[in-house]
Amino acid sequence: MKNAFLVIQIISAILLTGTILIQARGTGFGRGSTASFTRRGLEKLIFRLTFVFAAIFMLVSILQVAL
Repeated sequence: MKNAFLVIQIISAILLTGTILIQARGTGFGRGSTASFTRRGLEKLIFRLTFVFAAIFMLVSILQVAL
C-alpha cells in the first residue's frame, strides 16, 4: 500500500513540476502584448491541471503520513 502511495506521489510531483514550468511568466501561450489577462484554451487547461496535480500530491502526502 505504501509503495502505491509512493509511486502516485512521485508521478504527481513530476506532473506538478512540469505544469508549473510550462506556464510562461508574465505572458500567455501565444499572447503577445495584449491587455487582456483572461486565461483561454491551453493556458486555462494548464492552469487548472496545476491545481489538480497539487491537490493530488497533497492528498497522497497526507494519506502516506497517516497510514
